[in-house]
Amino acid sequence: MTLTLDNPTTVPAPAGPYAHVARIDLGDRALLVLSGQIAADENGEVHGDIVAQSERIFELVRGILEAHGSSFEQVAHIRTFMTDLDDLPGYGTVRRRLFPHAPASTTVEVSRLFKPGALLEVEVTAVAG
Repeated sequence: MTLTLDNPTTVPAPAGPYAHVARIDLGDRALLVLSGQIAADENGEVHGDIVAQSERIFELVRGILEAHGSSFEQVAHIRTFMTDLDDLPGYGTVRRRLFPHAPASTTVEVSRLFKPGALLEVEVTAVAG
């Protein structure tokens, strides 16, 4: 078993002292544990409504997964932190379109996220290989 911490060039650098992904190699496969992603642009700013932020987050998640030879089809679990569960329908519309296989999921409401304007943060666990 080998652990690799990585910040792929396919996404902007992390906003703090953390890795975007922890890759645990297990022989011919790997487990990918992604850090929480918010809808930050290349300048670290967050804009848009729940749908726009959801789209941006999954664009970032896709970039991290693809950098490690994985895809949305190989996502095992999604953990979502939302500042308002009333936004769930907009988020759900984006998720259902991108994840027709409905991975395991956890969604919770939180009082706030670390970046002002962020409406949600999403963590993903996936398989590669």
